[in-house]
Amino acid sequence: MNKERKAIVFATNNKHKLAEINAIAGSQFHVISLEEAGFTGEIPETAPTIEGNALMKARYIFERVGTDCFADDTGLEVESLNGAPGVYSARYAGEHATYQDNVLKLLDALHGQTHRTARFRTVIVLIFDTKEFLFEGIVEGKIIEQPLGQGGFGYDPVFVPDGYEKTFAELAPEEKNSISHRGKAMQKLLDFLKSV
Repeated sequence: MNKERKAIVFATNNKHKLAEINAIAGSQFHVISLEEAGFTGEIPETAPTIEGNALMKARYIFERVGTDCFADDTGLEVESLNGAPGVYSARYAGEHATYQDNVLKLLDALHGQTHRTARFRTVIVLIFDTKEFLFEGIVEGKIIEQPLGQGGFGYDPVFVPDGYEKTFAELAPEEKNSISHRGKAMQKLLDFLKSV
């Protein structure tokens, strides 16, 4: 990756996501926030799919900032809820729901359920040299009955990844990032950027 490609805009207003992506990227390249890129305002995410939302956000920012950028969209897909909350994960309990509101609604929906298999899925869309590239990361796991842990964000306190006894919120950030859906998708993006 040549020198002028070292910085890239991440199309998100979510400070938790920005911090996580920066931790995953490390010193490999500089992730520029929307604020640093001079963009303020909301980004539409009204597509009916996770892929559609990531694409919509990336295109929206590319049109306004005019430089290489990427956007992600993530959904928690619970098998016994037919894939819900899915694309509506961030607003599962309503348009201005807090992380806690969403978790409580999920636990309520799963009350009495023994089948609690779920997966996190992240799709990253990169617009690079005006071309669009898609990277996906998935982590399988289950939803527990009570929130545990103080770390992470979103549904992390109730999601236990396969092969682990702890929730994402109980894992150290480095450990979570090494196995998470966003970590996997981001690693594919980094590998691509290193190859061009």
